[in-house]
Amino acid sequence: MNAAPVIELRGVATRFGETWIHRDLDLSIGNGELVALVGGSGSGKTTLLRAILGLLTPARGEVRLFGESLFGGGHHRERALRRRFGVLFQHGALFSALNVFDNIAFQLRELKCLDEATIHDLVMLKLDRVELLPRHAWLMPSQLSGGMIKRVALARALALDPELLLLDEPTAGLDPDLADGFVGLIRALERELGLTVLLVTHDIDTLVALSTKVAVLAERHIVGYGPIAEVIGIDHPFIQSFFGSHRSRRILADAGLR
Repeated sequence: MNAAPVIELRGVATRFGETWIHRDLDLSIGNGELVALVGGSGSGKTTLLRAILGLLTPARGEVRLFGESLFGGGHHRERALRRRFGVLFQHGALFSALNVFDNIAFQLRELKCLDEATIHDLVMLKLDRVELLPRHAWLMPSQLSGGMIKRVALARALALDPELLLLDEPTAGLDPDLADGFVGLIRALERELGLTVLLVTHDIDTLVALSTKVAVLAERHIVGYGPIAEVIGIDHPFIQSFFGSHRSRRILADAGLR
């Protein structure tokens, strides 16, 4: 018997007021897959991510994680389900009044079942995983570079040892060298921890380096989904525009995808 998809969206529709953002949207992501979600500005990528996180409730349709409905069944069941995924927000979203240690420890303390010595050891382990030093634990977010903010936010996303990692524009704001290093770190962690990854990105370098599949969001639903080599052949205006620029063609050719 096949395992249930890690993420399954069935007929999802979302709207703000009278404006529909998604309609009849379906998407299924299996265990261990690395899927990039791409779409034009205003296409609803971040809104869809918020629906998967449970930060908004779709007007219609169903969001299922690990074979279970994201909503319903009581507070304890929903909370247990949400512990199985970690999130890296676009700009890190660190608590500005907390130092690095307390940002990462926040979720661990919320469990209310770990002593401070254990929390200390776990925080230091997560910092090491994202290639930061113990001394960085005592810095405030305002003292961090853009690359360090991304790494601290990633350490926090991994605090509860999630099975699913959701990344919103993971390399946004980073220069090429820092972006390459961060992509390499995510790739290494995915392999080491056996993560399923969904990333929202507009960067073709990040998409090619990280993802095994790509989902294209346009016209309020998924218009293409599959391995990159297959999706780039779909005759759709946005797909041809996104993957057809000179830079995109060069990157795809260098990766052996054209």
